[in-house]
Amino acid sequence: MWSEIIGEFADSPSQTRVLRFLLENGFGVNADGRVTCNGIEIPATQVAKALDTDRRVVDTTAQRILSLPLHRSIFMHMRVAPDLSRVAGHLGLSVMTIYPKDASEKGIVSAAVRVIAEEGLSIRQIYVTDPVLSEDPRLVVIIDGDFPPAVIEGIRRLPQVRQVMFQGAA
Repeated sequence: MWSEIIGEFADSPSQTRVLRFLLENGFGVNADGRVTCNGIEIPATQVAKALDTDRRVVDTTAQRILSLPLHRSIFMHMRVAPDLSRVAGHLGLSVMTIYPKDASEKGIVSAAVRVIAEEGLSIRQIYVTDPVLSEDPRLVVIIDGDFPPAVIEGIRRLPQVRQVMFQGAA
């Protein structure tokens, strides 16, 4: 599916960069061809600045998205969810970031959740970066308090796991 969405822009590397940026950040496009974040317009100049490109490339990409039925339906319904990992310490939460050996392998999320659930922990937030859109895909798990040593060791022992990083509660 992602290859079809991105492939439609293969003739324009600069528009592909804009498209990927929109997808990676959960930005949408409204009926007027404006980039949005949960319905709030983001100036094309700001998107262009973030990508070190021209505003016109952003505007052209947004218009092109609207001209393609699949893209239009995706981007007009795109929503952003809050990422608590950046504020976890202020909220007394801990963050575990799991980097898989092979993000296309099945069962990574369920294996990690099983280890966490066996210790009776409640997950506050969990998300996975898409392996097609992310250069270094990862699974992020956020809980109240700190991760017990048994969870840390259990996650590290999973055969699918390449690396684990932690950010403890403040």
